Amino acid sequence: MAMFNSKQLDPLIHGRVRLGMMAYLASVSTASFGEIKTKLQTSDGNLSTHLRKLEQAGYVQVKKRFSNRKPLTTIELSKAGRSAWIGYLEQMQNLLQQTNS
Repeated sequence: MAMFNSKQLDPLIHGRVRLGMMAYLASVSTASFGEIKTKLQTSDGNLSTHLRKLEQAGYVQVKKRFSNRKPLTTIELSKAGRSAWIGYLEQMQNLLQQTNS
């Protein structure tokens, strides 16, 4: 069993809002900005800030369009984001296995 190293945890994912966003996006194919905001119970500004960090890292893809003349922002995990999410979960599982042994 590999030794757990907390420095290997992806700091981009580990924060509460970004962790929640990654977990939710991993469970759905795509989600609207409003849907994620509601699920995470956070403000527009806070969500925008964290979303921008994930987008800059290449973990999410953000698409903006209009629906019934209203702006609609949708977000989905990128391939890199899904890979980072799986790696993060593997590191957490490693930690849990070590604490249970």
